Amino acid sequence: MSVPTITVSELRPGAWRIEVAARTPTAHEVSIDDAWLQRLGLGDIPPARVLEESFRFLLEREPNTSILGSFELPLIGRYFPEFERTIVARLRK
Repeated sequence: MSVPTITVSELRPGAWRIEVAARTPTAHEVSIDDAWLQRLGLGDIPPARVLEESFRFLLEREPNTSILGSFELPLIGRYFPEFERTIVARLRK
């Protein structure tokens, strides 16, 4: 199966729509807080890039149809404890 395409677009400050083009397309509304980005040392990276890489992380672990329709990005860490460490490493390499 091919790799899903991820499209990220800003809905309003702090809120984003992520569309995953896969066998079954999905759309997700995700919020991301500047304070969280700063805490991880990712404040200089565009939020759209952080979201795209976060969805790549998720898609490596579950199908797009299993991803919540609406959530705050740090919630991923509740399901996958390695999320923050992994996303920082990927975006800082």
